[in-house]
Amino acid sequence: MATYIPRKLELSIHKFLDAPEIIAILGARQCGKTTMINHLIAKLPKAISLSFEDKKTLALFEQAPDDFISAHVKGNRYLFIDEFQYAKHGGKILKYIYDREKIKIIISGSSALEITVHAVKYLVGRIVVFELSPFDFEEWLRAKDHSMLNVLERYKKQKKTGKSIQSIPSPVHKKLTGHYEEYIRFGGYPRVVTEESFERKEQLLQNIYNTYFLREVRDVLGLIDDYKLQALLKALSLQVGNLIEYEELGRLCGFSFPTIKKILNFLEKTYVCRFIRPFYKNKRTEIVKNPKVYFFDTGLRNATIDDFRKFSDRPDAGALLENGLAMEMMKKGYGINFWRDKKQHELDFIINRGNQDIIALESKSYLKSYSSVSISQFENAPSPLSCLQTTPR
Repeated sequence: MATYIPRKLELSIHKFLDAPEIIAILGARQCGKTTMINHLIAKLPKAISLSFEDKKTLALFEQAPDDFISAHVKGNRYLFIDEFQYAKHGGKILKYIYDREKIKIIISGSSALEITVHAVKYLVGRIVVFELSPFDFEEWLRAKDHSMLNVLERYKKQKKTGKSIQSIPSPVHKKLTGHYEEYIRFGGYPRVVTEESFERKEQLLQNIYNTYFLREVRDVLGLIDDYKLQALLKALSLQVGNLIEYEELGRLCGFSFPTIKKILNFLEKTYVCRFIRPFYKNKRTEIVKNPKVYFFDTGLRNATIDDFRKFSDRPDAGALLENGLAMEMMKKGYGINFWRDKKQHELDFIINRGNQDIIALESKSYLKSYSSVSISQFENAPSPLSCLQTTPR
């Protein structure tokens, strides 16, 4: 039996297990939602777990709510429903159950779009929503090398308490760097992380890409041409960290502009990509309106272009590092923008951490490639500026 890897999100969920609100857990397919839910169930009394991938269960819920209550709600204290996005009128029926029965309801799904449209609008004030991502780097270390996790946690604790920060010894730093390069090479999908063989990691990622992802996008959006969809996804992967050019995407994949916009919206709502908008600090000088694209998981991104080469052998190492940094900030829930003026001065990330603490962040694979010109052009520049260095070459 595989060892369970605790998720950071569990602490937040536990705080609401005794609260009356319905809990919704959203996230990409294969990111570990069902595993985490099953772990929670094992510790709770009178808990029942269902999945709406079971068509009979879904039909009972949608067509005969009272019979569903009799079969699955009565006598239980906790009701877990996985793949909730398949319920067309799920929110309305959940409200009916919530108002009638004294049971804690937890739902999960892979589409924020479907959950939002079909559930949240009926459940204002009755639901709290959490997002589960693939492993972040600390969770990756918890799964792969707990001693290195301890090193990282000690370093973070020293930094947080303001104590004198001891430099990480060179051999330890080298090992951490190697771990991080593997992490952004293969990403954070739990099953991929726990697989030791690099060859099987690649196979698992290709399976996630082809079986779960391509099929879902095609089926949900009613797309016929697989090759067009794959061309679009490959183009997005190669544009990581760059502005989305809709006309270029149209030429490369053959989709119309409205279809491209529809697909991109779906990719964002199903936790595949995130589109970062410009930071409007001075609207008179900023002209960029198109967003930048990043993937929620760099392993999936690499699967779309079938490129799993080592970091040191990659021509796209800088873009991959930048995506990895964006990925970590997304998982922490930070508000992220970028900045560029009409003279093409640019900052990779402007981060708003919710407490009026705004940080300008540059991602560089070579420290010597860093220039302070852009930050000096950012009028009244927020501070501090962080410059990330990894794998010097």
